[in-house]
Amino acid sequence: MDTIIIGGGIGGLTLALHAAKVAGRIRVFEAAAEMKALGVGINLGAHAMKEMSAIGLEDALVATSCQPQDYAFFTRHGQLVYRQPWGKAAGHLWPHISLLRSDLQRVLLGAVRERIGDENFFTGHRCTGVTQSGGRVTAHFAAPDNTALPPVEGDVLIACDGVHSAVRAQFYPNEGPFCFRGLNLWRGTTVTKPYLTGASLARVGARHSTIIIYPLRNNYDGQGNQLVNWVCEIERDVAVPMDWNKPGRLEDFFPTYKDWVFDWMNVPELIRNATQILSYPMVDRDPLPRWTFERVTLLGDAAHPMYPQGGNGGAQAILDAAALARLLKRESDPIAALRAYESERLPVTSKIVVQNRTAPPNLLVDLVEQRTGDKPFKRLEDVISQDEMKAIMEDYQKTAGYHVNQVSRPQG
Repeated sequence: MDTIIIGGGIGGLTLALHAAKVAGRIRVFEAAAEMKALGVGINLGAHAMKEMSAIGLEDALVATSCQPQDYAFFTRHGQLVYRQPWGKAAGHLWPHISLLRSDLQRVLLGAVRERIGDENFFTGHRCTGVTQSGGRVTAHFAAPDNTALPPVEGDVLIACDGVHSAVRAQFYPNEGPFCFRGLNLWRGTTVTKPYLTGASLARVGARHSTIIIYPLRNNYDGQGNQLVNWVCEIERDVAVPMDWNKPGRLEDFFPTYKDWVFDWMNVPELIRNATQILSYPMVDRDPLPRWTFERVTLLGDAAHPMYPQGGNGGAQAILDAAALARLLKRESDPIAALRAYESERLPVTSKIVVQNRTAPPNLLVDLVEQRTGDKPFKRLEDVISQDEMKAIMEDYQKTAGYHVNQVSRPQG
């Protein structure tokens, strides 16, 4: 089977590696003339790492990452609300890892070029549309200067071309703008001393103003300091520009956090000392009724752009890729495989899109804030029980597919 993959991001590269076991020829076409990782840090949960392990990349990714051992939630006053073991400390067979996007892309891209051949990875090929006839699918391309490039034929085409997917736009030309519901992100990395346990993923504040903090590299400077990723989420009426690599301005968000000084973290100092700051709006799209059109289907952000909550953006693309490769192996008819993939993955990801809007992980702190009137509490047990918080966290983990009981099941 001749497989065309549009897009060389996390989803496209992971699909190429999984499909290399089952497909004949695989070709990946990336729009960028040069491969550059966008953004800063990324989390891959145990569910995603299970699939990375299946393609032989677990050791390489663990070697260039940190592995959080606990997930801790705090109010904006720095008071601990809830803490639970995370990754292998929670009983998973695979780790949860936090790493630079550039390191993730480097590992994926190196494996793809080695396994499918560098001659089957093309840069500077922006997909402008697809056509189908005679049991084949044809991809049409333009170069970075917009000149037309030769079309390419295959048996199936998987669009992994991200939130601005040209293939999705072809099948849904009247979809309209992205859905913005009043939250913007500012992200950065800072070299700082270890905090809390030294292997903690921390979320501070409720949804109207939150910061998520997690380490990416230990002993980053040879002096025991960590490279730490942080993400600020703030309610705003106007969206910042929708560019994943757009530089952010300190004055646009820093005042919200200027007094967040705790005994375990000086948030203003963390932000001020950042090596870079990027901004991005929290946007998504309403779930689609279908992804698959005969020999063409959508994957990752092209299929289900969602709020980057709970480490789900990249992870769900990885799960898409693993499911699709498994079904291409199982089904003799590639069209049947694409339909089965849609039937399996569309309902799951649609539920995550909606839950990330209404009940993201920091719902815990939202409830505490509402019940205390945004004031410090004296006794947490008078505000919320451990059982209630555990139930909220387990419900989200089950929806996202990384509850320990789900991940421990065999692939497929």
